[in-house]
Amino acid sequence: MRTRFAGGLAALAVMAALAMAGPASAQVPAQIQARVQVRYAAPDRFTDAENRFGSGQPLRLTLAELTRIFQDLGTARLRPDERLDITVLDVDLAGFDRPGFAAPTGVRVVTDATPPRIRLAYRLRRTGRLVAQGEDTVTDINFLLTSNPRFSTGGLYYERQILRDWFARRFPEPMGRG
Repeated sequence: MRTRFAGGLAALAVMAALAMAGPASAQVPAQIQARVQVRYAAPDRFTDAENRFGSGQPLRLTLAELTRIFQDLGTARLRPDERLDITVLDVDLAGFDRPGFAAPTGVRVVTDATPPRIRLAYRLRRTGRLVAQGEDTVTDINFLLTSNPRFSTGGLYYERQILRDWFARRFPEPMGRG
């Protein structure tokens, strides 16, 4: 079984930058923000979206980072006349919190048995008309084999990777083509 420890100084730097910058939506231009609208259904009931033992970022920062990921991916994949509405129904981050393991505040342990999982509903509109909608559970049981967080920047690396793959499958026509 492969095991990785998520966190470290890079994660602390990202958390500090997000905390100082405020909500991620404040940094995104209005025209981009309007193309991908993200809502969270009962985030306090999500399976695992916040640190419980000081091993990661708080729920507010996790949701801000997820919103930024959705908006960045939408900007890259959607056409200018498309609008994507996403409702996140559940989040289960990669790994699990392990209190007091190797650190006084705990650590998030990522193994191949703990893949990230995000359940969401989406609606894609093109020039105001509904062209696609559905509900998906986005996950990848081989996430440790298909990703390399060593060269990543930012938090939620594994979640970003599975969402990037989901966007590519769900919206295969990148902006500027077609």
